[in-house]
Amino acid sequence: MLLPRLRTCLPAALAGAGLLLSGCARPAVGSDRDDPTAPVTLNFWHGWSTPDEVKAIDDSIARFERLHPHIRVRATGNVTDDTMNQALRAGGGDAPDVVSSFTTNNVGQYCSSGMWADLDPFLKKTGVVKEKVFPKPLLAYTQYRGKQCALPLLADTYGLYYNKDAFEKAGISRPPHTMSELKKDAVELTRRTTDGTYRQLGFMPNFRLYQNSPDRLFAQWGPTYFDRNGKAQLAKDPATKDFFTTQRELIDAQGGYGPTERFRTTFGDEMSSQNAFLTGKLAMHMDGEWRGLLLRKAPAPFAWGTAPMPVPDDRADTYGRGCLTGTVAGIAHSSRHQNAAWELVKFLTVDTDQVVAFANALHNVPSTNAALTSPKLDADPTFRTFLGIAAHPHSTALPPSINGAQYVTALQDFGYDVEAGKVRDLDAGLRGLDAQIDADTLQSEN
Repeated sequence: MLLPRLRTCLPAALAGAGLLLSGCARPAVGSDRDDPTAPVTLNFWHGWSTPDEVKAIDDSIARFERLHPHIRVRATGNVTDDTMNQALRAGGGDAPDVVSSFTTNNVGQYCSSGMWADLDPFLKKTGVVKEKVFPKPLLAYTQYRGKQCALPLLADTYGLYYNKDAFEKAGISRPPHTMSELKKDAVELTRRTTDGTYRQLGFMPNFRLYQNSPDRLFAQWGPTYFDRNGKAQLAKDPATKDFFTTQRELIDAQGGYGPTERFRTTFGDEMSSQNAFLTGKLAMHMDGEWRGLLLRKAPAPFAWGTAPMPVPDDRADTYGRGCLTGTVAGIAHSSRHQNAAWELVKFLTVDTDQVVAFANALHNVPSTNAALTSPKLDADPTFRTFLGIAAHPHSTALPPSINGAQYVTALQDFGYDVEAGKVRDLDAGLRGLDAQIDADTLQSEN
């Protein structure tokens, strides 16, 4: 079973970011002069920790070692970014050679700090054309300012889960495709008890719910966070104001911020049997591809389906898009076995059969174009919804930044104030948000 990894604007991610920003300008130096055919033991550090996840990693390593009998891999799991970054700065024989991270927002720091090696020379000398192998959005979040210091290692996509039984009772024939349809359906699906409190909410758009980080819903607008000079431009992009306005309208249409927030506090833990969608308190819910596996294992006491998240009405032709993120893998700059390490990274990220087997084992979205269309993938249609989202040309990922998730956290904090009605002038508030993001970026660069 795969649990969702927190990949965006969360305090745990920022803890790692803080370590990256302090004292990382001189990472330990390794070597790319090793003979990849010579016997060697590689240290591979990763974040997976549950029994099913560890088994999937161990199976992958076993497949690699059968192909490369001279290379042994010593895997260390449940490693956080901050622990990894301390080891990369220190170097030494116990430091990792191959590294992976769930925090794609830190790629900008991995690349700019020099702690993760540039992979372009390895790609070129082994004939891997990255633009052909990887979907464009996934490739985008593994590089920063022209430096390809990571590669995608499975992906997560976000879509809409909906209660088919509730839809049938409400006379709704299909999931919503546009934001106006989402609002209309959410109102029709909302149910109250005799005393007026909620029994079921059609759709909870509040940003404090589970996976409802603002950047994930904002992806449906295809926003541009920064201009070509790296300056924040959220205030200049009309999509930003429309996004926040639409989110407030979704809240207001179902009773307002106060009542919906109070209802949210009655929800159980996201990963428990009291999850709000699983218990029927939500008729529609934004979540990642892993949720389907958990709903089947529970099992859910109702029929359910999946669909892409709705899009703005004026962008109806982009329906099918979604927010993408994922795990990334790379080579430690401090490794003295970088060519051998590349063989492992290449196997984990490029080999189609390996990517498919790993994706099926973890119930994640595969991260190469060939794997996305493989007939060996899980055929479950509720899962294949997310494969379509990953392959959609309008799907987007967050752009990397030198200070990691800091700009996403600023967006999240601003979103909390907007939905609560604390931002009276949205235009002025967005200008202030841009100024804050630019100030944070300048501080990191200095």
